[in-house]
Amino acid sequence: MNPLQQLHSYGQSFWYDNIRRKYLEDGTLAGYITKDGLRGLTSNPSIFEKAIAGSDDYDAQIAALSAQGKSVAEIYDTLSISDIQAACDLFQPIYEASNRQDGYVSLEVSPHLAHDTEGTIADAKRLFTAVARPNLMIKVPATDEGIPAIQTLIGAGINVNVTLMFNMRHYEAVAQAYIAGLDTLVVDGGDPAGVASVASFFVSRVDSAVDKALVGKGANHLLGKTAVANSKVVYQRFKELFHGAQFADLKAKGAQVQRLLWASTSAKNPAYPDTLYIDELIGSETISTIPPNTVEAFRDHGMVKNTLETAVDEAQSVLAELAANDIDLDAITEQLQVDGVAAFSQSFDTLLLALERKRTLLLTSKDV
Repeated sequence: MNPLQQLHSYGQSFWYDNIRRKYLEDGTLAGYITKDGLRGLTSNPSIFEKAIAGSDDYDAQIAALSAQGKSVAEIYDTLSISDIQAACDLFQPIYEASNRQDGYVSLEVSPHLAHDTEGTIADAKRLFTAVARPNLMIKVPATDEGIPAIQTLIGAGINVNVTLMFNMRHYEAVAQAYIAGLDTLVVDGGDPAGVASVASFFVSRVDSAVDKALVGKGANHLLGKTAVANSKVVYQRFKELFHGAQFADLKAKGAQVQRLLWASTSAKNPAYPDTLYIDELIGSETISTIPPNTVEAFRDHGMVKNTLETAVDEAQSVLAELAANDIDLDAITEQLQVDGVAAFSQSFDTLLLALERKRTLLLTSKDV
Protein backbone atom coordinates (compact mmCIF):
# COMPACT_ATOMS: atom_id res chain seq x y z
CA MET A 1 0.00 0.00 0.00
CA ASN A 2 1.10 3.57 -0.67
CA PRO A 3 2.95 4.76 2.49
CA LEU A 4 1.44 8.24 2.12
CA GLN A 5 -2.06 6.76 2.32
CA GLN A 6 -1.06 4.60 5.26
CA LEU A 7 -0.21 7.62 7.40
CA HIS A 8 -3.88 8.35 7.96
CA SER A 9 -4.48 4.92 9.52
CA TYR A 10 -1.94 5.90 12.20
CA GLY A 11 -3.78 9.12 12.98
CA GLN A 12 -1.49 11.38 10.96
CA SER A 13 -2.59 13.62 8.10
CA PHE A 14 -0.46 14.29 5.03
CA TRP A 15 -0.47 17.94 3.96
CA TYR A 16 1.45 19.25 0.95
CA ASP A 17 4.06 21.95 1.56
CA ASN A 18 3.74 23.61 -1.81
CA ILE A 19 1.41 25.51 -4.12
CA ARG A 20 1.57 26.50 -7.76
CA ARG A 21 -1.18 27.51 -10.15
CA LYS A 22 -0.19 24.88 -12.70
CA TYR A 23 -0.76 22.13 -10.12
CA LEU A 24 -4.22 23.50 -9.39
CA GLU A 25 -5.12 23.58 -13.07
CA ASP A 26 -3.52 20.41 -14.45
CA GLY A 27 -4.86 17.96 -11.88
CA THR A 28 -1.60 17.44 -9.99
CA LEU A 29 -3.07 18.40 -6.62
CA ALA A 30 -6.29 16.52 -7.30
CA GLY A 31 -4.16 13.46 -8.08
CA TYR A 32 -2.36 13.73 -4.75
CA ILE A 33 -5.74 13.74 -3.04
CA THR A 34 -7.09 10.67 -4.81
CA LYS A 35 -3.88 8.63 -5.10
CA ASP A 36 -1.87 9.66 -2.03
CA GLY A 37 -4.47 10.63 0.53
CA LEU A 38 -3.48 14.30 0.64
CA ARG A 39 -5.61 16.13 3.22
CA GLY A 40 -4.38 19.74 3.27
CA LEU A 41 -1.89 22.27 1.95
CA THR A 42 0.47 24.89 3.31
CA SER A 43 2.13 27.87 1.68
CA ASN A 44 4.65 30.50 2.74
CA PRO A 45 6.46 33.45 1.12
CA SER A 46 9.29 31.20 -0.12
CA ILE A 47 6.84 28.85 -1.82
CA PHE A 48 5.01 31.72 -3.54
CA GLU A 49 8.33 33.22 -4.62
CA LYS A 50 9.25 29.99 -6.42
CA ALA A 51 5.77 29.62 -7.90
CA ILE A 52 5.30 33.16 -9.18
CA ALA A 53 8.85 34.26 -9.97
CA GLY A 54 10.02 30.85 -11.16
CA SER A 55 7.32 30.13 -13.73
CA ASP A 56 5.18 31.78 -16.38
CA ASP A 57 1.97 30.42 -14.83
CA TYR A 58 0.95 33.87 -13.66
CA ASP A 59 2.21 36.08 -16.49
CA ALA A 60 -1.16 36.60 -18.18
CA GLN A 61 -2.79 37.73 -14.94
CA ILE A 62 0.22 39.87 -14.04
CA ALA A 63 -0.03 41.59 -17.42
CA ALA A 64 -3.77 42.22 -17.01
CA LEU A 65 -3.39 43.59 -13.49
CA SER A 66 -0.43 45.74 -14.53
CA ALA A 67 -2.47 47.21 -17.37
CA GLN A 68 -5.09 48.16 -14.78
CA GLY A 69 -2.45 50.13 -12.90
CA LYS A 70 -2.27 47.79 -9.92
CA SER A 71 0.76 48.09 -7.64
CA VAL A 72 3.13 45.20 -7.09
CA ALA A 73 1.66 44.59 -3.62
CA GLU A 74 -1.86 44.54 -5.07
CA ILE A 75 -0.77 42.15 -7.80
CA TYR A 76 0.76 39.74 -5.28
CA ASP A 77 -2.38 39.90 -3.16
CA THR A 78 -4.59 39.06 -6.13
CA LEU A 79 -2.37 36.20 -7.35
CA SER A 80 -1.95 34.56 -3.96
CA ILE A 81 -5.58 34.96 -2.93
CA SER A 82 -6.75 33.47 -6.24
CA ASP A 83 -4.55 30.40 -5.75
CA ILE A 84 -5.57 29.97 -2.13
CA GLN A 85 -9.27 30.23 -3.00
CA ALA A 86 -8.89 27.59 -5.70
CA ALA A 87 -7.02 25.31 -3.31
CA CYS A 88 -9.64 25.80 -0.58
CA ASP A 89 -12.36 24.83 -3.04
CA LEU A 90 -10.39 21.71 -4.00
CA PHE A 91 -10.06 20.63 -0.36
CA GLN A 92 -13.60 21.63 0.67
CA PRO A 93 -14.97 18.05 0.41
CA ILE A 94 -12.24 16.81 2.78
CA TYR A 95 -12.98 19.66 5.17
CA GLU A 96 -16.63 18.64 5.30
CA ALA A 97 -16.07 14.85 5.39
CA SER A 98 -13.52 15.13 8.21
CA ASN A 99 -15.84 17.28 10.33
CA ARG A 100 -13.49 20.28 9.89
CA GLN A 101 -10.37 18.47 11.09
CA ASP A 102 -8.60 18.43 7.69
CA GLY A 103 -8.99 20.07 4.30
CA TYR A 104 -7.28 23.32 5.28
CA VAL A 105 -5.12 25.60 3.13
CA SER A 106 -2.70 28.03 4.80
CA LEU A 107 -1.84 31.59 3.77
CA GLU A 108 0.74 33.59 5.70
CA VAL A 109 0.49 37.18 6.86
CA SER A 110 3.28 39.46 5.68
CA PRO A 111 6.52 38.28 7.32
CA HIS A 112 7.38 41.92 7.94
CA LEU A 113 4.62 41.92 10.58
CA ALA A 114 6.26 39.18 12.66
CA HIS A 115 7.01 41.65 15.47
CA ASP A 116 3.84 43.73 15.10
CA THR A 117 0.90 42.34 17.07
CA GLU A 118 -1.77 44.76 15.88
CA GLY A 119 -0.48 44.68 12.32
CA THR A 120 -0.64 40.88 12.31
CA ILE A 121 -4.21 40.88 13.61
CA ALA A 122 -5.32 43.40 10.99
CA ASP A 123 -3.60 41.59 8.10
CA ALA A 124 -4.96 38.20 9.22
CA LYS A 125 -8.51 39.54 9.38
CA ARG A 126 -8.09 41.21 5.99
CA LEU A 127 -6.86 37.99 4.36
CA PHE A 128 -9.49 35.82 6.02
CA THR A 129 -12.21 38.15 4.73
CA ALA A 130 -10.68 38.39 1.24
CA VAL A 131 -10.30 34.63 0.74
CA ALA A 132 -13.77 34.03 2.22
CA ARG A 133 -13.41 30.29 2.65
CA PRO A 134 -14.13 28.44 5.93
CA ASN A 135 -11.21 26.07 5.41
CA LEU A 136 -8.58 28.82 5.22
CA MET A 137 -5.91 28.92 7.91
CA ILE A 138 -3.96 32.12 8.45
CA LYS A 139 -0.29 31.51 9.18
CA VAL A 140 1.11 33.55 12.06
CA PRO A 141 4.68 33.18 13.40
CA ALA A 142 5.17 32.16 17.04
CA THR A 143 7.18 35.25 17.91
CA ASP A 144 6.59 36.98 21.24
CA GLU A 145 4.50 39.55 19.37
CA GLY A 146 2.67 36.85 17.42
CA ILE A 147 1.40 35.02 20.51
CA PRO A 148 -1.20 37.64 21.57
CA ALA A 149 -2.25 37.98 17.93
CA ILE A 150 -2.91 34.22 17.79
CA GLN A 151 -5.05 34.42 20.92
CA THR A 152 -7.05 37.33 19.51
CA LEU A 153 -7.60 35.66 16.14
CA ILE A 154 -8.78 32.38 17.66
CA GLY A 155 -11.10 34.39 19.89
CA ALA A 156 -12.50 35.98 16.73
CA GLY A 157 -13.15 32.56 15.16
CA ILE A 158 -10.29 32.71 12.64
CA ASN A 159 -8.38 29.48 11.93
CA VAL A 160 -4.66 29.83 12.63
CA ASN A 161 -1.63 27.84 11.54
CA VAL A 162 1.10 28.90 13.96
CA THR A 163 4.48 28.74 12.26
CA LEU A 164 8.19 29.01 13.12
CA MET A 165 8.12 27.01 16.34
CA PHE A 166 11.38 25.36 17.40
CA ASN A 167 11.35 24.67 21.14
CA MET A 168 9.21 23.91 24.17
CA ARG A 169 8.88 27.59 25.13
CA HIS A 170 7.41 28.37 21.72
CA TYR A 171 5.06 25.41 21.95
CA GLU A 172 3.83 26.15 25.45
CA ALA A 173 3.06 29.76 24.59
CA VAL A 174 1.24 28.78 21.39
CA ALA A 175 -0.88 26.08 23.03
CA GLN A 176 -1.88 28.39 25.87
CA ALA A 177 -2.75 31.15 23.38
CA TYR A 178 -5.03 28.74 21.52
CA ILE A 179 -6.78 27.63 24.71
CA ALA A 180 -7.18 31.23 25.93
CA GLY A 181 -8.52 32.26 22.53
CA LEU A 182 -11.12 29.49 22.64
CA ASP A 183 -12.13 30.59 26.14
CA THR A 184 -12.72 34.09 24.79
CA LEU A 185 -14.71 32.73 21.86
CA VAL A 186 -16.98 30.77 24.21
CA VAL A 187 -17.51 33.73 26.55
CA ASP A 188 -18.50 35.83 23.54
CA GLY A 189 -21.08 33.24 22.53
CA GLY A 190 -19.08 31.63 19.72
CA ASP A 191 -18.91 27.95 18.82
CA PRO A 192 -15.45 26.47 19.59
CA ALA A 193 -16.17 23.61 17.20
CA GLY A 194 -16.12 26.10 14.34
CA VAL A 195 -12.47 27.14 14.64
CA ALA A 196 -9.27 25.13 14.21
CA SER A 197 -5.56 25.63 14.71
CA VAL A 198 -2.36 23.69 14.11
CA ALA A 199 1.03 24.24 15.75
CA SER A 200 3.77 23.98 13.11
CA PHE A 201 6.87 22.64 14.83
CA PHE A 202 10.00 22.78 12.68
CA VAL A 203 12.18 19.69 12.55
CA SER A 204 15.15 19.35 10.18
CA ARG A 205 16.45 22.88 10.71
CA VAL A 206 17.07 21.96 14.36
CA ASP A 207 19.45 19.17 13.40
CA SER A 208 21.22 21.39 10.88
CA ALA A 209 21.98 23.93 13.60
CA VAL A 210 22.71 21.56 16.49
CA ASP A 211 24.92 19.27 14.40
CA LYS A 212 27.22 22.22 13.75
CA ALA A 213 27.54 22.75 17.49
CA LEU A 214 28.21 19.04 18.06
CA VAL A 215 31.16 18.98 15.71
CA GLY A 216 34.30 19.07 17.84
CA LYS A 217 32.43 18.19 21.04
CA GLY A 218 33.27 14.51 20.77
CA ALA A 219 29.56 13.66 20.72
CA ASN A 220 29.17 12.38 17.18
CA HIS A 221 26.71 9.75 18.44
CA LEU A 222 24.21 12.61 18.85
CA LEU A 223 24.43 13.82 15.26
CA GLY A 224 21.04 13.80 13.56
CA LYS A 225 19.13 12.95 16.74
CA THR A 226 18.17 16.28 18.27
CA ALA A 227 15.31 17.24 15.96
CA VAL A 228 13.38 14.02 16.44
CA ALA A 229 14.05 14.01 20.21
CA ASN A 230 12.92 17.64 20.49
CA SER A 231 9.70 16.85 18.63
CA LYS A 232 8.91 13.71 20.63
CA VAL A 233 9.23 15.55 23.93
CA VAL A 234 6.95 18.34 22.69
CA TYR A 235 4.39 15.73 21.62
CA GLN A 236 4.29 14.42 25.18
CA ARG A 237 3.43 17.93 26.35
CA PHE A 238 0.72 18.12 23.68
CA LYS A 239 -0.92 15.02 25.17
CA GLU A 240 -0.75 16.46 28.68
CA LEU A 241 -2.34 19.72 27.63
CA PHE A 242 -5.06 18.54 25.29
CA HIS A 243 -6.01 15.30 26.99
CA GLY A 244 -5.88 16.68 30.52
CA ALA A 245 -8.08 18.70 32.81
CA GLN A 246 -7.26 22.12 31.35
CA PHE A 247 -8.83 21.34 27.97
CA ALA A 248 -11.62 19.04 29.19
CA ASP A 249 -14.38 21.66 29.33
CA LEU A 250 -13.55 23.06 25.91
CA LYS A 251 -13.42 19.56 24.42
CA ALA A 252 -16.86 18.86 25.90
CA LYS A 253 -18.11 21.94 24.05
CA GLY A 254 -16.79 20.53 20.76
CA ALA A 255 -13.40 22.23 20.56
CA GLN A 256 -10.71 20.50 18.52
CA VAL A 257 -7.26 19.83 19.90
CA GLN A 258 -4.55 21.99 18.38
CA ARG A 259 -2.70 19.32 16.42
CA LEU A 260 1.06 19.40 16.07
CA LEU A 261 2.19 19.80 12.48
CA TRP A 262 5.71 18.67 11.63
CA ALA A 263 7.24 21.30 9.34
CA SER A 264 10.62 21.40 7.62
CA THR A 265 10.49 17.65 7.05
CA SER A 266 12.97 17.39 4.19
CA ALA A 267 16.37 16.05 5.26
CA LYS A 268 18.88 18.86 4.78
CA ASN A 269 21.89 16.59 5.39
CA PRO A 270 22.37 14.16 2.46
CA ALA A 271 24.00 11.70 4.86
CA TYR A 272 20.62 11.17 6.56
CA PRO A 273 17.74 9.11 5.14
CA ASP A 274 15.61 11.35 2.94
CA THR A 275 12.45 10.31 4.79
CA LEU A 276 13.95 10.51 8.30
CA TYR A 277 11.74 13.29 9.62
CA ILE A 278 8.54 11.58 8.50
CA ASP A 279 9.49 8.01 9.40
CA GLU A 280 10.41 8.95 12.98
CA LEU A 281 7.45 11.22 13.79
CA ILE A 282 4.34 9.22 12.90
CA GLY A 283 1.62 9.33 15.51
CA SER A 284 -1.98 10.13 16.38
CA GLU A 285 -3.44 13.65 16.09
CA THR A 286 -0.50 15.00 14.11
CA ILE A 287 0.15 16.32 10.62
CA SER A 288 3.20 15.87 8.44
CA THR A 289 3.57 18.67 5.91
CA ILE A 290 5.78 17.37 3.13
CA PRO A 291 7.58 19.21 0.29
CA PRO A 292 7.58 17.84 -3.29
CA ASN A 293 10.84 15.86 -3.36
CA THR A 294 10.13 14.26 0.00
CA VAL A 295 6.62 13.32 -1.13
CA GLU A 296 8.14 11.28 -3.95
CA ALA A 297 10.72 9.71 -1.63
CA PHE A 298 8.22 8.73 1.04
CA ARG A 299 5.79 7.30 -1.50
CA ASP A 300 8.64 5.14 -2.79
CA HIS A 301 10.25 3.89 0.43
CA GLY A 302 8.65 5.45 3.49
CA MET A 303 8.45 3.30 6.63
CA VAL A 304 5.05 3.55 8.33
CA LYS A 305 4.65 2.62 11.98
CA ASN A 306 3.82 4.40 15.22
CA THR A 307 7.22 5.93 15.95
CA LEU A 308 6.20 9.08 17.80
CA GLU A 309 5.40 7.14 20.97
CA THR A 310 8.56 4.98 20.95
CA ALA A 311 11.91 5.69 22.60
CA VAL A 312 10.61 8.75 24.48
CA ASP A 313 13.07 8.09 27.33
CA GLU A 314 15.87 8.01 24.78
CA ALA A 315 14.65 11.35 23.37
CA GLN A 316 14.82 12.91 26.81
CA SER A 317 18.32 11.48 27.26
CA VAL A 318 19.46 13.06 23.98
CA LEU A 319 18.33 16.48 25.17
CA ALA A 320 20.03 15.93 28.53
CA GLU A 321 23.28 14.97 26.78
CA LEU A 322 23.20 18.18 24.77
CA ALA A 323 23.13 20.16 28.00
CA ALA A 324 25.92 18.01 29.41
CA ASN A 325 28.00 18.94 26.36
CA ASP A 326 27.35 22.66 26.96
CA ILE A 327 25.07 22.94 23.95
CA ASP A 328 22.27 25.41 24.67
CA LEU A 329 19.34 24.08 22.67
CA ASP A 330 17.09 26.94 23.77
CA ALA A 331 19.53 29.57 22.50
CA ILE A 332 20.04 27.72 19.21
CA THR A 333 16.32 27.34 18.58
CA GLU A 334 15.56 30.94 19.51
CA GLN A 335 18.06 31.97 16.84
CA LEU A 336 16.41 29.61 14.38
CA GLN A 337 13.15 31.50 14.82
CA VAL A 338 14.92 34.82 14.25
CA ASP A 339 16.58 33.38 11.13
CA GLY A 340 13.26 31.95 9.93
CA VAL A 341 11.53 35.33 10.12
CA ALA A 342 14.44 36.92 8.25
CA ALA A 343 14.42 34.21 5.55
CA PHE A 344 10.68 34.55 4.93
CA SER A 345 11.00 38.34 4.82
CA GLN A 346 13.82 38.08 2.29
CA SER A 347 11.80 35.67 0.15
CA PHE A 348 8.84 38.05 0.29
CA ASP A 349 11.00 40.99 -0.78
CA THR A 350 12.61 38.93 -3.56
CA LEU A 351 9.16 37.97 -4.78
CA LEU A 352 8.02 41.59 -4.91
CA LEU A 353 11.17 42.56 -6.81
CA ALA A 354 10.60 39.74 -9.30
CA LEU A 355 7.00 40.85 -9.71
CA GLU A 356 8.14 44.41 -10.36
CA ARG A 357 10.51 43.17 -13.08
CA LYS A 358 7.78 41.07 -14.67
CA ARG A 359 5.33 43.93 -14.43
CA THR A 360 7.75 46.31 -16.16
CA LEU A 361 8.67 43.77 -18.83
CA LEU A 362 5.08 42.88 -19.63
CA LEU A 363 4.01 46.54 -19.79
CA THR A 364 6.97 47.34 -22.06
CA SER A 365 6.17 44.39 -24.33
CA LYS A 366 2.58 45.58 -24.59
CA ASP A 367 3.70 49.07 -25.60
CA VAL A 368 6.11 47.86 -28.29
